[in-house]
Amino acid sequence: MLLQDRLKNHRLILASASPRRRELLADCDLNFVLAEKFECEECYPADLAAEKVAEYLSQLKSNAYPHALGARDILLTADTVVISGDKILGKPHSEAEAVEMISTLSGATHKVITGVTLRTTERTISFSAESLVSFRELDAEEISYYVEKYRPLDKAGAYGIQEWIGYIGIDGLEGSFYNVMGLPTQRLYQALKELL
Repeated sequence: MLLQDRLKNHRLILASASPRRRELLADCDLNFVLAEKFECEECYPADLAAEKVAEYLSQLKSNAYPHALGARDILLTADTVVISGDKILGKPHSEAEAVEMISTLSGATHKVITGVTLRTTERTISFSAESLVSFRELDAEEISYYVEKYRPLDKAGAYGIQEWIGYIGIDGLEGSFYNVMGLPTQRLYQALKELL
């Protein structure tokens, strides 16, 4: 039986403000409802390995969900981090910081890790997926153009792989493209099948 059919008797709740995650879930032909926005302070222990941060934050968001889950509810939370060297690049606070982040990624390979948590009244499944993304050497004019036109202040690492910068700048990808967008759809699909 297709996952879509198995989910008919359940309510998949996406607790994310990301339009990319909404789009990816919809493109998987999975019916879902959006959770109302709720507060979650995205802090993690200073000694936590960078590769474990995304999954930790997805669990933190899941635990911060303020409503009791019904017997047929499945809560989905996720977090994506960009790691350059051993440094986590979050969402930039300004255009200047976005330019600085992309300049750091230019001509180098970095990791993108998305952590996902699925929770029901009875079970919790958490996992993370890793992709390696390589940028060619970008010139200052290209970086400025992208930041000014696309204003990537809501994106970890200050870029969206599905936007102009991805088309013209990324010359290598190892792992899931959709993971870099914010949701490792293949792993998620398998995890939902396992949960049901």
